[in-house]
Amino acid sequence: MLEIKNLTTELSSDSGLVRAVDALTLTIKQGETFALVGESGCGKSMTALSILRLLPDSGRVAAGSVAVESTDLMQLPEARMRDFRGHKISIIFQEPSTSLNPVMTVGRQITEVIERHTAIRGEAAIAKAIDWLNRVGIPEPERRVNDYPFQMSGGQKQRVMIAIALAAEPDVVIADEPTTALDVTIQAQILDLLKELQRSQKMAMLLITHDLAIVAQMAHRVALMYAGQVVEVADAAEFFARPLHPYAVNLFDALPDESKRGRYLASIAGSVPALNQDFFGCRFADRCADVMDRCRSTPPLLSEFELGHTVRCFLYDSPASLRRPKHGSGVEQLLPVDQPVGPVLLEVCDYKVWFPIRKGLLQRTVGYVKAVDGVSFSIRAGRTLALVGESGSGKTTVGKALLQLLRGKAEISGSALLSGQPLEQLSAEALRTARRAVQIVFQDPFASLNPRMRVSEILEEGVASLRPDVLASERRERVAALLDKVGLSRSAMTRYPHEFSGGQRQRLAIARALAVEPQLIVADEPTSALDVSVQAQILNLLKQLQQELGVAYLFITHNFGVVEYLAHDIAVMKNGLLVESGPAQNILHSPQHEYTRTLLKAVPRLNRAANDVPT
Repeated sequence: MLEIKNLTTELSSDSGLVRAVDALTLTIKQGETFALVGESGCGKSMTALSILRLLPDSGRVAAGSVAVESTDLMQLPEARMRDFRGHKISIIFQEPSTSLNPVMTVGRQITEVIERHTAIRGEAAIAKAIDWLNRVGIPEPERRVNDYPFQMSGGQKQRVMIAIALAAEPDVVIADEPTTALDVTIQAQILDLLKELQRSQKMAMLLITHDLAIVAQMAHRVALMYAGQVVEVADAAEFFARPLHPYAVNLFDALPDESKRGRYLASIAGSVPALNQDFFGCRFADRCADVMDRCRSTPPLLSEFELGHTVRCFLYDSPASLRRPKHGSGVEQLLPVDQPVGPVLLEVCDYKVWFPIRKGLLQRTVGYVKAVDGVSFSIRAGRTLALVGESGSGKTTVGKALLQLLRGKAEISGSALLSGQPLEQLSAEALRTARRAVQIVFQDPFASLNPRMRVSEILEEGVASLRPDVLASERRERVAALLDKVGLSRSAMTRYPHEFSGGQRQRLAIARALAVEPQLIVADEPTSALDVSVQAQILNLLKQLQQELGVAYLFITHNFGVVEYLAHDIAVMKNGLLVESGPAQNILHSPQHEYTRTLLKAVPRLNRAANDVPT
């Protein structure tokens, strides 16, 4: 259905010509799901945009062909290409909020595709759109067809994107990170929907993701991409049973799960190299534990090691030279034994956060949104409590309310005692002092770091405000030591947030929280949407800081792999209430509440049999 040969994509940039995709070759058969995996910056999404000829103005396909049923898309004039997009080949974009037109109803956006690519018009097209909304699981499709995107949840918007992509029943669908940042239950529904639609439509699917557990659940074949090149291709079962390339082996070692609780994760040192340079050897050489002299001077070819399993690595020149790749840095290092259980640091009792609903000219309160409706838990020094649940369950609201960031915006009742001190009763000056002991790491570091301030100013700001006893010279030295601790060079002090990668910005956010030496850190989805290797670096850092400094964490997340690896205790939230809480072992292996069991069953696993949860 789709045949790509030597696809090469180049982008013009201020730093030179960027070769985002370099001689990529792959084929996808009818009814097959082909997964393209790798870190951010490897060229996965650029591959998708190249196939559909949706590149930015600075980009162009420099070489290669993309054939759908023997028609080379690269040779078509733009008018003919419009006939192919949506009809023969379509795409589900990564971020539905920015891909859906905010001033058009979702029904109109679906009928637009139907009327452009089929003979159906008018009421029949609307009926077809309603049918697609029903097929993708939107409740009350007859009513919701007239809704605008902002009236729908994230999961519903993703379903609408799927309906738009499939409305003209294409032969090939590209799904670019279709479940990024979705809850595990919504994610499971979206993946099941895609599989069911693929079976009924007999369509081929190119699945682009960095989530290996989703690949294990969905894909027939897998291609691993690194720095613009495919470095390994295999059947999915073979890839997961026996990954060959050192990059693949290290990615598996970097995945957090319960079996790795007692040791550091294999974080892959460094980052994906810039693609605006000429490469003279293996592109993974600087990060590889198996690097040889020839790796730096000669580029390895993608060659078949055995039938259906190709790899780009000198370790596999011949079966006789086969050497198993080494693990990434740190995987064999055991963590120190957990410190003895400390005193209760934070005790929350019957905590409620209600947002008033105001209407009318005088803005009278006519009701409340009960975002948090009576939760109780405690966290001891040096321990991690994972707060899990679906979006909208109130997890982030709990974190913000505890730090008194919602004063004046919501009605808060109940008690939150930090070392016996009631937070909600503190005056402005007393609260400032208390914030030395409790800090927050927000979900989006780019939005929470001031873009106009240098790193040194960002890190010193909190110390100057909350620790006025620290002299200016000591502040600078403390900031430099913090950068060392979070794995960034001291040269970062003079740079701005936009000059860092997502993982590096998250390290800066953690450094800012640590600058005042807190006893408790509220971490709100600190690894959400990070690559596997960067996530491993962040989790190793959090573990290390807990061991060295005795920091306690309130860890808000929907990533159960992270929960299994990091948490001592788990609290499960639904609709503003705690439905179950207790030690991590008990919650993970003997869940008592039906909602907890539903969440655990929805978690994608590398081993599909692992989805069996005790009932």
